[in-house]
Order: sequence, then C-alpha cells, then structure tokens
Amino acid sequence: MTAQSAAAATVATVYGYPRQGRNRELKKAIEGYWKGTVTSEALLTAAAGLRRENWAQLAESGVQEVPTGDFSLYDHVLDTTVAVGAIPARHREAVEADPLDGYFAMARGTQDVAPLEMTKWFDTNYHYLVPELGPDTVFAANPAKAAAELREALVLGHAARPVLVGPITYLLLAKPAPGVAADFQPITLLDRLLPVYAELLAHLRAAGAAWVQLDEPALVQDRTPAELNAAARAYRELGGLTARPKLLVASYFDRLGEALPVLAKAPVEGLALDFTGPAAANLDDLAAVGGLPGKRLVAGVVDGRNIWINDLGKSLATLATLLGLADRVDVAPSCSLLHVPIDAAAERDVDPQIARWLAFAKQKAAEVALLARGLREGTGAITAELAANRADLASRATSPITRDPAVRARAAAVGADDTRRAQAYPQRAEAQRARLGLPLLPTTTIGSFPQTAELRLARADLTAGRIDAGAYRERMEAEVREVIAYQEKAGLDVLVHGEPERNDMVQYFAEQLTGYLATRHGWVQSYGTRYVRPPVLAGDISRPHPMTVDWFRYAQGLTDRPVKGMLTGPVTMLAWSFVRDDQPFADTARQVALALRDEVVDLESAGAAVVQVDEPALRETLPLRAADRPAYLAWATEAFRLATSGVRADTQIHTHMCYAEFGAIMTAIDDLDADVISLEATRSHMEVAGELAEAGYPREVGPGVWDIHSPRVPSTEEAVSLLRTGLAAIPAERLWVNPDCGLKTRGWPETRASLDSLVGAARRLREELAD
Repeated sequence: MTAQSAAAATVATVYGYPRQGRNRELKKAIEGYWKGTVTSEALLTAAAGLRRENWAQLAESGVQEVPTGDFSLYDHVLDTTVAVGAIPARHREAVEADPLDGYFAMARGTQDVAPLEMTKWFDTNYHYLVPELGPDTVFAANPAKAAAELREALVLGHAARPVLVGPITYLLLAKPAPGVAADFQPITLLDRLLPVYAELLAHLRAAGAAWVQLDEPALVQDRTPAELNAAARAYRELGGLTARPKLLVASYFDRLGEALPVLAKAPVEGLALDFTGPAAANLDDLAAVGGLPGKRLVAGVVDGRNIWINDLGKSLATLATLLGLADRVDVAPSCSLLHVPIDAAAERDVDPQIARWLAFAKQKAAEVALLARGLREGTGAITAELAANRADLASRATSPITRDPAVRARAAAVGADDTRRAQAYPQRAEAQRARLGLPLLPTTTIGSFPQTAELRLARADLTAGRIDAGAYRERMEAEVREVIAYQEKAGLDVLVHGEPERNDMVQYFAEQLTGYLATRHGWVQSYGTRYVRPPVLAGDISRPHPMTVDWFRYAQGLTDRPVKGMLTGPVTMLAWSFVRDDQPFADTARQVALALRDEVVDLESAGAAVVQVDEPALRETLPLRAADRPAYLAWATEAFRLATSGVRADTQIHTHMCYAEFGAIMTAIDDLDADVISLEATRSHMEVAGELAEAGYPREVGPGVWDIHSPRVPSTEEAVSLLRTGLAAIPAERLWVNPDCGLKTRGWPETRASLDSLVGAARRLREELAD
C-alpha cells in the first residue's frame, strides 16, 4: 500500500478510557455494593451504563474503533487473572460460590483471607493486583467478561476491538504464590498459558471480533534474551492459529528497543507503539528494522498520561514519516486514557488562559480524531484547528504564569552544601535518641487518620459557603483533639495530628503553592474505588506562607509525646500531579524542594522533633530502562535532601514509601539520608526487610505490619509474626512498628482494632527482648 492509500485508510482509536463516570458513579455503585445498599444486579447495570456512555463519548469525539474489555470493576490485571483461571487457592471457594464476591475478595481480602498483593503499574500511579503463580498453577479460559462486553459494543453499532493484557506481560508481572520458592519464574508457565489465550481468542472471534489487542508494556523494559525468545515464541504460536481474529500487539510507556524487531517479525497483523516522550525513539528504531510492511501500525502520538494539549503540527510530521513505514497507519493516544480525567470542559473555575492548554480524555480523543482526519483529507481540511493549536501553544510558552525570575534565581544558586545534612547519621541518631527518649520498637502511624463523612461534609460546607473559615477550623480542631487523645490512650509513641484538614496529600500542598492549580472534576483512578484529583503543575513553584505549621503547633500543644510534622516530598508532588512538560523534571523538582525546605525549617522552629517527608512515588517514577535510571535517581534524591537538610542533628527526618518494588532502588533509599523510613511490607510478607538487610541499609526502618488497603483487621499474632520476620533482618534498636500506609480510607472501628493489634505486638516483643 502506498503512503497515500495508507493515509486514506486512517482511523482514530484509543486503547482504553476512564472507568469511573463523570460523577464517579462506578465508585458509588461498588462501595454501595460492599455496604449492602446496592444489589449485584444494580451494580452490573450501572457498569453497563458507564460502558455505553464511554463508547458514545468516543464516537461523538470522532473515534471510529472503540476498545472493549478495558472497563473493570477493580483492576484489568485482576480481570486477566479471572480470564485465564489463575485464581489463588485460598480464593477458589469464594469465587466458585459467588464470582462477584470472590473477585472483590481477591482485590480487598476478607477478615479470614488475605488479598492479592498490590503494586504500581509500571511508572504510573495506577495500582494493579499482582498475579500469584506457581509450578502447580492450572490455567483455564474464562471468556465471559471479554465476550459479553464486545457483544454489548457491537449491538450498539460500534466498531470494537477487545483489549487483553498479553501473555508475556501477564507472566512478567506475576510473583511466586505464597509457599512457592522465591526463585520460581512465572514466565516458565508460558507454554501452559498460551493454549488458554488461544481459546480466549477463538471465543472473541466467535463473538464478532475482527481485531484483538494484546497489551505488552513489559516489553519496553530491559528484557533478557530468554524473555525476548519467549515473546517471539508466544506470538509465533498465537499468530499461527487459524481460528483467531487479527492481532494487534500494543506496547507503551517507553521505547521497545530490542523487543521491536521481535514483534515486527512476528506473524501478527499489527503493532501499536508509543511515539511520545522517551518512546519517540520508536520512530527511528522502526525505520531501522525496515518498518512494518503489510501490517497495521497504530501510532500513539498524543500523550495519554498528561493533560497538556498536543502539538498537532509535530504529531502530523511524525505521522507523515510513519506512513511510509507500514501498510496502514492509524492514530491513537500513547496508552490507555485511564490515566487522565474525563473532560477538561467541566473545569469552569480554571483560568481561561490555562484552560486553553488542557486536554483530558475527551479532548485527547478529539485530538486523535482530528489528526486522523488530517492524514485522510490533508492538512488543508484542518487549517483552522492547526492555527488555533499553534496560538494556544504560543500562549503557554510566553505566559508569565509559567516563569518567575525570583524562583529561578534561587534554584540556580543551590550548592552542594544545601543538599547534605551537616552531621553524619551516627551522630544524628545519638542526638535524636537523647531528645526523643523512645522505647524499643517505637510505634507510630504514617500520617492520616480516617476521613469520616463528617469531615468530608465540613469540607463541602466550607466550599459551598454554608460555614466560614472559623467554623471549619473549629470542626478540624475538634477532630485533632480526638485523634491525639485516642493515640495517647492506645499507647502510640510518636503521634500525628491525623490530617483532617487535608483533602489529599498532594492537592493540599498544591493549593497553597504558587504555580499549581486544582481541578474540581479531574478524578483519576489510583486503585479500585480510590480516585484522586492530581493538581496541575503549570508554572514556577514557591511557598507564599507556611502550610502546616499552625496545625502542628495546635496538635503538639495537646500532648507531651512527639507529634510528627507531615509533608509530601518533591518527587511525589511531581509524580502525583500533572506536571509541566516544558522544562526538565529535575528543574521543577528543585523548585518544589526549596518550597518544602522552608516548611521543614519552620516546623523545626515551631518545636517539631520529628518531620516526615513522604516519597511514595520515588520508585514508581523510576525510568523503565536501566540506562535512564542513574540520572533520575541523582536529581530525585538530591531534591529530597534539599528539602530536608536544613535542620539540626537532633531533628529526626522520616520518609515513607508504599506499594512498590523496592529492590531496584535500595541505593537510592540510602541516598535519601532520611533517619527513619517506613515501607509497605504486609502483602509482600516483610520481603523488604530482607532486601534492606542485604543492601546493608544502616538507618532505622518501619516495615508495615497492617495492610490498610484491606478491610480485614490483623490480629496481634499476625503482627508479631511479621515483626519477628523483620527482626531477623533488622536489629530491634532500628526497627519501628507502623501500618503500611496512611489510614485515610479506613473506618474508625477497624482502625482502633488494628492499632490495638499493632501496639500489642510491639509490647509483647519488647517484653520478650527484655527477658
């Protein structure tokens, strides 16, 4: 096919769309089901309605081929586990008795059964449920969900393409099941899994699928020759099937590199590739392998992970080059639009100038459709749209909103002495122990306490003007008093004020820093029914006034025990925002770090002996390619140290990380130079304690002993067992006792019961160690 004929056949498509609905209807339906106020029939009806709405929105935007199977009640990787029948043994009875309740039990656990482990989806803030596999795993095809959702779309008249997690990525994301040797490699199950995928493909063909998309983002990471050979074998076998739809293998988030020639040679009908950010290298790599003659290329030229408008002229230039490299070129976002909010037009409070720079899922779908039209009909057909786009891009580049000379001068003046504590850790530790006087195995929490309906109502009342700032503060102070009194009674050693005034650990600070803006409706799924509203980092960052000091003073005035000052670290402030893309992330991180440094110093001046600066996003923001990691970790750890190095030796700096694979960043964790680090450890069975010991980590550690993302209450015996595992790796004088994460999403009854178990476990082990 010539480039001209390839352009004439171009269609617009996407890989996935936000699931929650405009007003988070899915969250409300699911949580209602968990509470028993919504029936299973009503939940499934609500979900079907949201799918119809999504497809309709895409069609209205000009998308000509919609995805199916991307919609999930909790997580698409968990959906894949169900589709291939890899149900953990402890959940099989529940799944057989009631598939819906069993599904949610795998995600959340029950009082009697632990859930699947949860971790980050590549370098995003989305969390997936980790498959558990072993030598005895038996796969079995369950095509019901995938086939039913395809039929729904076809009946409504949509050209539809089912989307599944590919077999290589599924196995590479999996972990050995409990009781299976830690060195077991799930990829060795490939030959057992491929017939199940063949069966799923056959069912989808029978249901009407012309194409099926198999997502293989794991192939953008550094892969071993054995893993690349496994990918070649998988797609040689699947491509060789006769009773199957056409196959589109998709990969995104970075360049495919050495995996590109493997997929280009595979007997599949198409590839979907990312051409944004670091993945722009796919363009030259694709040319180097001779393109995709006779195949379909779905070109991801619109950034699916950020909210800035596309440079349409630049994307059209990329697409024009790609027309000569494939038989057919279609246009798409770089990845699923799951990672962005639904509709920027709903943000009526945003400065109109800035609003011109924003594109959420609906706008990105329209950009994709416009680019596809430009390819089909020529740029003359979209002249007005291209001119408007150029004007909007120029407006952003020259706006005073994006540049503050004073901020830039301060950042440029930072020297090496600003990014290191004046004293080495051993001297600091001695000074901190003398000042704090804590017992062995000190207990604390991560920061937040339950965000009750009453707290959310008070925040809504303030926003709506039903109460004034004074009345709001009175309500928050009452909550702080209750939280402090509870912690004292429960026997916790280092307290927190509970953060009742904070809507979100990033948004709260973003609303008080220049350069940020908040959205009202910019909800994005983090995991399950947990949705967040990432703020938009649009310009240079500074701190006009203290953000947390008054709340700290109030809380510390209620108790003689130390209360932690609580802040969110610079990398997390970037990672959990929609960050500006017009300058290096390192420059933006330095600006945020300087603003936080001012806050840390002010907290110390107000009497804080402990300041916690959370960096849960440090691991998730790690580049997917090893070659890119040293540069990232250098500026990321420097930013943390810049934020925290302005304090005295006897002020203890804590940090916190959760729900990530920590092994790859052990050196960076050390480079943070925090005095204490708390880490998620419950679902991974205290794995991180051994990793820290093996790496020779010399500072204090709080590996979590309560999985706060599950409703189940751990017993004292469970906490003791986990702590004993921790003590086998970390000396008692350096071990803290804490939950995995903040308690914002938990209710008070389970919080009280779980913290009783946590404190009881610490006391029991102190007694044993004293004998």
